[in-house]
Amino acid sequence: MPRFSLQSTACQQREIEMKRLIAILICLIAILAAGSVFAAGGVVKDPQGTAPDRYVYYPGTEALAENEIRVVACGTGMPAARRSQAATCFLVETGNGDKFIFDIGTGSMANLAALMIPYQYLDKVFLTHLHTDHMGDIDALWAGGWTAGRPNALRVWGPSGARADMGTKYAMDHFLKFANWDYMTRAVMISPTPGDIETTEFDYKGVNQVVYEENDVTIRSIPAIHSGDGPVSYILEYNDMKVVIGGDTYPNKWFIKYAKGADLAIHECFMGPEQFVKFYNQPPQLAWRACCAFHTSGPAFGKVMSEIQPGHAVAYHFLNEEGTRYALYDEIRSTYDGPLSMAADMMVWNITKEGVTERMAVSPDEAWSVPGEARQPPPEKGRPSEYTQFILQGRWDEETQKAQKELLDKHMEKYNLQDQDWRKQMMQKK
Repeated sequence: MPRFSLQSTACQQREIEMKRLIAILICLIAILAAGSVFAAGGVVKDPQGTAPDRYVYYPGTEALAENEIRVVACGTGMPAARRSQAATCFLVETGNGDKFIFDIGTGSMANLAALMIPYQYLDKVFLTHLHTDHMGDIDALWAGGWTAGRPNALRVWGPSGARADMGTKYAMDHFLKFANWDYMTRAVMISPTPGDIETTEFDYKGVNQVVYEENDVTIRSIPAIHSGDGPVSYILEYNDMKVVIGGDTYPNKWFIKYAKGADLAIHECFMGPEQFVKFYNQPPQLAWRACCAFHTSGPAFGKVMSEIQPGHAVAYHFLNEEGTRYALYDEIRSTYDGPLSMAADMMVWNITKEGVTERMAVSPDEAWSVPGEARQPPPEKGRPSEYTQFILQGRWDEETQKAQKELLDKHMEKYNLQDQDWRKQMMQKK
């Protein structure tokens, strides 16, 4: 039986402890050194100065370089509404000043508005497909932009369908029918032009087809596989950089071929079937089809990204919370080990040829619209009122006009609106 010296054992223990202490000191030195270089926001050298390298994005404070793209996730969630996540919407801004909205799902308009971009620039919408969690806030953008200063029609691009009644033009034409009372009443009071929608419908079967090409920006579409014929994915190219917006799709050969090497690849990544049963109240027989038959699961998402090797991968379209994100992350990492973002609302990616930077936007909950240079056309002269005498005769004008006379007179004098005083005309119509 071997014999040990108590003295040698004590020496060995001290040696082990010393090595541990040295290792800890080395780590601390490394952390402190790194902290001086990579401190949150950078090193502030002036008590009245600002952080040189912001780790968050404050909308409206950073001009894009000409060779840069910024992508903001204005919605990353599911059809079921929740305050922390709107449905799908991605804003892509290019260094030439152009801005493109890819999908405008339910609830996303509030996040888009929080970026405080003049609505004259938020007039181009590209729909991947016509599920309401990808187009449900088209009404809010249409009416909100109209009332807040958009000078022209809202422009919408989107795919055809297997039948005419399944395409984007049908959807937009019938949206305007649905919103007819809204349109007709605002058209009289404001201006009819910004209330129009100009729809460009293209063939959903087109493979890598150009659907938009202006001002050095090219947008292409490829077919996607989701629920039925019609959905597409988009590829935006600008200044030798490529951003791919997958929309909703089962993994497909077109995405594998044409998204390869993208600087930023955004692709849906659904929660696993057990999470749908546990959190989303779905029956098991639907849960395993929802995640994996007409959407993309975590392991399948990872396999797609491993194949196309993007500069940075973005997983979205899941309810991002403590109970879901870690299991889904592990599922992705079982098949993909590259750069990855688990998308959340108001996440921001700045893209250059040197790489991709991910941050979170800090924006106000109570944002006002910001004026741009363009002005809306005036109301259309001679357009008939949508009031009838029955309603006009119900106005309580005498006391109301007395109460607000001082307020309105001051406004009229400040802005020289004497020739546009509507009060006498309103009274005469009774």
